[in-house]
Amino acid sequence: MERLQKVIADSGICSRRKAEQLMLEGKVKVNGQIVKALGTKVALSDRILVNEKPLPNVEYEYYVLYKPEGYISTTDDEKGRKTVVDLVPTQARIYPVGRLDFDASGVLLLTNDGAFNQAMIHPKHKIEKEYQVTVQGLLRKETSSKLSRGVYIDGKKTGRAKVRNVEYNTEKMTTRCHLIITEGRYHQVKRMFEVVNHPVLKLKRVRFGLITLEDLKKGEVRRLKPHELKQLYVLSKK
Repeated sequence: MERLQKVIADSGICSRRKAEQLMLEGKVKVNGQIVKALGTKVALSDRILVNEKPLPNVEYEYYVLYKPEGYISTTDDEKGRKTVVDLVPTQARIYPVGRLDFDASGVLLLTNDGAFNQAMIHPKHKIEKEYQVTVQGLLRKETSSKLSRGVYIDGKKTGRAKVRNVEYNTEKMTTRCHLIITEGRYHQVKRMFEVVNHPVLKLKRVRFGLITLEDLKKGEVRRLKPHELKQLYVLSKK
């Protein structure tokens, strides 16, 4: 089930804001009934008319992007910054699956399939995201253990994590490691390391589920392969 205005926008006929306006004006029907409530959810089997015309069939697209630093993970930006959708050669109304920070790089999925998006980002599905992180200071074993058990952010404890491949640079007094989490809270990786007094200097997501940066250069994008898509859905249902 998806919100009606989102389904209309995903069809490509107008923006979500315009879809909401059309609904409020009584120009949208679902299964023969005018629908004005903006929170209404619909199924793929529902017959939707906008200005008495059926929605065009939506062809879903799925991409993996090696996001470079300096791009914002959204479809547009009021400050005029470059967005990740600018890097994907498609006319479809795609959007990022979750987010990567403006100054972070790495694996980012994009799609126009709302059901796939929810399956990938909902915390209950516990899909692993792996990050290569460079932090200030030397990360000790007891601190890694604390991160693994979970730390409190805004009064809520993070889920269990894994800290792997710890490497020290004693000249620069920095640590590089891999952090694996199954959540996607706002600025989560940076905030987790802030809690243990190790500010993040560099952040790259190297894996989302089973999708890695293999065969991709920074800024490059490719379509997800059918078997990758299937395997991601399998992961979300475990």
